[in-house]
Amino acid sequence: MSSLSPTGAVVPPGGTVHRPAAALAELLAGNRRFVSRQPIHGHDVTAAAATASGDQRPHAVVIGCIDSRVPLEAIFDQTFGSICVVRSGAHVLDRAVIGSVEFAVGPLHVPLVVVLGHERCGAVTSTVEALRNGQRPGGSLAYLVNQIAPAVAEVGVHDPQVVPLATRRHTARSVAALRAEEKLAGPVASGEVDVVGAIYDLGSGEVTLL
Repeated sequence: MSSLSPTGAVVPPGGTVHRPAAALAELLAGNRRFVSRQPIHGHDVTAAAATASGDQRPHAVVIGCIDSRVPLEAIFDQTFGSICVVRSGAHVLDRAVIGSVEFAVGPLHVPLVVVLGHERCGAVTSTVEALRNGQRPGGSLAYLVNQIAPAVAEVGVHDPQVVPLATRRHTARSVAALRAEEKLAGPVASGEVDVVGAIYDLGSGEVTLL
């Protein structure tokens, strides 16, 4: 059974207290190491073996895009057992993604949720093109477009900077939606959990908070 620390933070059985701000600081420090080419985690098999025998104690869950150029553990320089990762096209939220976040925040006691958009996102670009030509894709791809479309509409489909601006708007909308989820709203309001948005630059490797 979990207990509360003197500050009100949830303490996992036998675990370490992680506050949202501390978890965010660790991610950003890891990103600075990544950008400066001084990572401290090699992601070797000994690290996997070391964490396999015990319970996992992640300090953050990161929701990112499926883009192969955005490997989340690598860009935050996190080793095995450090973060939970959920990925979908343009980090679109569906029941599976939200349920995964709720599991991380609940049973795993993760204090921080990061929604990470990225520059030159193919899903956002495809949505812009679909809205401009009036031809949306069929199948489940249409679901992605439908979920991204409100952010594009808010920016303006013909804005010269629509892709980067819509990427930021879509990320912010995802953050707001998660904060309003029934099982997340209470922990967010109490300060036990935080949900933040950020953008990854493909060229420099830098993560910038929204």
